[in-house]
Parts: sequence; C-alpha cells; structure tokens
Amino acid sequence: MSTDTTPRPKSSAPEVLTGSGAILRSLEHLGITDVFGLPGGAIMPFYDELMASTAIRHILVRHEQGAGHAAEGYASSTGKIGVAIATSGPGATNLVTAIADAYMDSVPLLAITGQVFSTSMGTDAFQEIDIVGITMPITKHSFLVTKPEDVPAALAAAYQIATTGRPGPVLVDITKDAQQNSAPFIWPPKLDLPGYRPVIKAHGKQVIAAAQLLVEAERPVFYVGGGVIRAGASEELLELAERVGAPIVTTLMARGAFPDSNPLHLGMPGMHGAVPAVLSLQESDLIISLGARFDDRVTGKPSEFAPLAKIVHVDIDPAEIGKIRAADVPIVGDAKDVIVDLSAAFADAAKAHKPDYSAWWTRLNTLKAQYPLGYTMPDDGLLSPQQIIQRIGELTGPEAVYAAGVGQHQMWAAQFIKYERPNSWLNSGGAGTMGYGVPAAMGAKVANPDRVVWAIDGDGCFQMTNQELATCTINNIPIKVAIINNSSLGMVRQWQTLFYDGRHSFTDLNTGHGTAMVPDFVKLAEAYGCLGIRVTKPEEVDAAIKLALETNDRPVVIDFIVSRDAMVWPMVPQGVGNSQVQYARDHAPEWEEE
Repeated sequence: MSTDTTPRPKSSAPEVLTGSGAILRSLEHLGITDVFGLPGGAIMPFYDELMASTAIRHILVRHEQGAGHAAEGYASSTGKIGVAIATSGPGATNLVTAIADAYMDSVPLLAITGQVFSTSMGTDAFQEIDIVGITMPITKHSFLVTKPEDVPAALAAAYQIATTGRPGPVLVDITKDAQQNSAPFIWPPKLDLPGYRPVIKAHGKQVIAAAQLLVEAERPVFYVGGGVIRAGASEELLELAERVGAPIVTTLMARGAFPDSNPLHLGMPGMHGAVPAVLSLQESDLIISLGARFDDRVTGKPSEFAPLAKIVHVDIDPAEIGKIRAADVPIVGDAKDVIVDLSAAFADAAKAHKPDYSAWWTRLNTLKAQYPLGYTMPDDGLLSPQQIIQRIGELTGPEAVYAAGVGQHQMWAAQFIKYERPNSWLNSGGAGTMGYGVPAAMGAKVANPDRVVWAIDGDGCFQMTNQELATCTINNIPIKVAIINNSSLGMVRQWQTLFYDGRHSFTDLNTGHGTAMVPDFVKLAEAYGCLGIRVTKPEEVDAAIKLALETNDRPVVIDFIVSRDAMVWPMVPQGVGNSQVQYARDHAPEWEEE
C-alpha cells in the first residue's frame, strides 16, 4: 500500500475534502491508476470528482458486469488489484456475477458502489438495494460508509483485505450524502483489523514432516493450483521441482504456473485433463498440494480420488485444508514462503535418504507415450476448433495473454496453447461464468498495453458481453477476439450427446451453420469499429491469425466456423472416479450425478 509522503508542517490541519474527494485521494494513496465503471445517480458525486483526475484513468464500460470482469482481467494478468465502480440498485447488482467470480478464483478486486442517501435507506427508495447484504457471502468483506470521515479508513482496509492472505473481492458501498458532505481527510497511519490475521509463515515442523514424506515416497506428484500464481511463486516452484525431480500437474487455474515445456510437467489434471496428469494423481502415493483446493472438477468422485496417496495440503486459507480430502500434513501459509522452506527441508532430508523415482517416471513416460494430447479432424468439412486454437498459440507465442470464456473453447484453450509463464492464462474457473472472456481481455490489455491479448470465446459467451468491443474501440484497447463458432452452446451440447441420448434441447444458436447467421459476427464487429474476419477453410486460418496480429489500430474479431460435433477429450464423466477417464469414445460412458 502506498502512502502520501508529501512533507507537511506538523501543525497543519488535515485537508478538508468531500467524501467524493476522499475516495479519489484514497485511490491515489493506494497507487490505483486504472478503474472500470459506469456512472449513475448514487455515484454521481464521485464521478464529478473523478472527471478532473489526472492520476487515474477511467474506462467507461457498456455494462457493469463488463467493469467487474475487466477489473478481474486487470488483476489476474498483473497480480495488482482491479477496481470496478457502479451506482446503486441495478448498477450494483450487475457487478454481482463478477464479484462472485472473483471470490471463487481468489482475484483481488475492489468494488465501489454508490448508495442512496443514508436518510432514505430502508424506505425502498429509488434504486435502493442492500448490496452489502447481497454480496456478504461472495466477498471477503463488505463495508457500508455513511459518513465522509470514514471513507479513507474503509478504502485502506478494503485494499488490505483484498490483497493479503487469500486474495479476493471487497465491496465498499458509499451513500450519496457521504460523498457530498465534507470532513477532514485523515489517512490511517496503521490499520487495525480485529479478527483479520492471515497466516503467512508456516509451522516449521509441518514443513519438515512434508519433506520427510517426499523423500520416502515412491510415486509423488506436485498438485499445483492457482494459489501458486496468486502468491507469485512460480520461480520458487521451478526451483523446488527441479531439485526434487517429481512430476508436476497444473490445474485449470494454474496454467502457466510451471512451464509446459519442462519435462517434469505432465499437463492439466481434472475432468478434461491430460490422461498422464489425471492418472498420476490417481496412482500416486503422495500428493503435495500447493495452493489447490481439491475441486470436484479435479478429484471426480472424492471417495475414489487417489486412494493410496498421503496428502500434504498447503494453502493460505485454513478453511480449504481438509474440506474435501483429509490432510496427513496440513500446512497453512503463503505458497511462496512454504515452497522455499520445503525446498530447503527436502535438500536436508535427501542427504540421509535420496529418493528414487525412476520406476515412477517409467510408468509416467509410458502414459505420456500412450495417451498424447491430440484431436481428430472433423468429417463434416468444417474447421477443427482444436487446430485453430493451437495455431493461435503457436503464431502468437507465450508472451501473450490469453483470456477465455467458458465451455468447450475454454478447455481447448487450456489444453492446446502452451503456457510458459504465470498470469498469461485468464479464465473463469470456479464460477464458470459465460461472458468472462472479452471484458477480461479488455482489462488485461489496459494493464499490459505492450502484450498481445487474445479473447478466445464461444459464440454463446461472446453474445453475453460483446458490447465491450465498443469500449475497446473508443478507448484504443486493441484486443484480438477469436470466436470458436460452432453455432451452439457447445459444452451443453456435448453433455446432451453423451448423457441424454443426443437430445439437443435448446442448444442451437444459429450463428454460423446453414443459412441462418444471427447475428452476423463480422457485421457486428464492423458496427463496433473492429476489423471483422470470417474463416471457413483450413487454408485461411493462419492468414487470419497473422492479420489479427498485424492489426493494432483497432480490435479484431475473427469468426471461425467450426464443427459442432467436435468434443473435448479426455473426459472424466461427473460422478465417477478418475480411473474411469475416457480418452475418446463414440458412445456415452456410464454416468451418474452425485
């Protein structure tokens, strides 16, 4: 947290500011340089103040959900806090999806909302909504500010809570009279937050116990989650992995935490993970979980997950440890600090007993050779979505940022793009929010103007938030959008094919197949001031991607018309154990939901 160090005479009285002025001054103290928002009646006093600011860039979005996801993309691509601003009532409730998304994926987000006059609260006043109450289950904390003198401390506390411990969203709701009235601006010299004491440094004996299990194990696996990225611990993880020589798997939220090119990396585990990654966990005798939460999409049926494995669970949030799977060695602490300590403890333990993982690697290398990640070309004459996404990654490279919506295209982007660095892969993991991709890419581009930023989206997701292309065009935010257009809600359609006897109930979107094309995405892109491209033939794919990469004076939208019958493989059907992972098959596996 930055502090204003401007020298002032000791006897000088605090500056008197309106509550709105105090919001702006507080954001400046906190080092905020970019915010995303949409004005309205209850937040108008602050917007009047913000208009004159030279220190903070405000991006006017077309929908408050776009502000929230843009703030998430900004945060997830940098590790900094993202800021979203909205008015009361529907403005605030439009932020709820993004707030919930940030909560599930541990994204540091500051949501500032206006509220009706404090004297009107509780009267069902125009655009009055109890946003503090609504967001209480999906924020780390929510503040209601009714007095101008309380603004600095509330925002300072919100920043600290959002960015420390397990990161997450914090909401600050400020009444209109608190924004209009004046009070001395007093920046808190020290924050005292009773009950908020995140543990950073782990207990040394627990780390030593984990190291001992690691040297005694024959089939260990490092199960790496998004917490490693949030902790900025990728370099430390690489050092630990190469010292130990054990395999690494990176979850959907951890793609890029460990280089895909490193031979220790087995890929992504989970429902649509690589077979070697899935079975390595399943057959292991020790799982070192680093910043992961044993999500159902990774474990499958929890009672059948890794039945022979001891568990070392490292997480900064004590509530996650033992929630799904009991930990033999629970370690509460910051992932970066724990990894450094574990690396040193392993080095000491290995002096007395050097582990031998050669037999384990023989098995894993056999799995890698037997089950390579791949795809079959469609036989309907349409494009392969996997091939398109793979070429985007190959032609763009690992220094780019890739944001995805949710569905089949999300899984293919996680599988077929090679990630070599943290913060290069942005997606909605826990909440699975359709519409995340375009605004998240927009936020990432604001934060990383010198990087190429792709939004890899589906035709369903794209139609939920594509209005932010107007924001991108007007504000010179030249993102690239690849629409993987299978003219349907693809993941739902896949499940209907596999588990509902091919009854495709209400999943056809009519966006690219047959005579219907509603909307025409190329015309829509052009209406938003973007370069619009449609690709229907394999020989056009590379040229379209290269043109997008060469075009930096406006956003680019490429409408790739792909096969609607392409499926995401491998797959662990919901409700079964990971041992039943399906590499690919023509008929539905046995399945039950629990």
